[in-house]
Amino acid sequence: MKVRDVMHPGGALVAPETPLSQLAAMMRDEGVVPVGECDRLVGIVTEREIAACATGDVAKLTARDVMSKPIVYCYPEEEIDDALRIMNKHHVRRLPVVSHQKRMVGVLSLVDIAGKTRH
Repeated sequence: MKVRDVMHPGGALVAPETPLSQLAAMMRDEGVVPVGECDRLVGIVTEREIAACATGDVAKLTARDVMSKPIVYCYPEEEIDDALRIMNKHHVRRLPVVSHQKRMVGVLSLVDIAGKTRH
């Protein structure tokens, strides 16, 4: 089974200057917030990054300050087993899916995989 058969498509990019307070609100709905510049994925913010900056002056923090780099990702034509190996190696539960031009086309999560492969 290919990543494209399981991933959920889309995922709007936020600007690197997006305030942390806005990211936290988006996190409730999305679980992961992709950060982009010029239509290309440059980072990703998960609950892990939000929790890591819970101390200090969070009012001034932006997506650029907390986003994960380098970005761990997969391609839509990859096999699910390969994507799972990437997730396991990097200890992530969600993986951005990008085109070969590094434009985000979706997100693959462990929940997506479990839901599709049980049947």
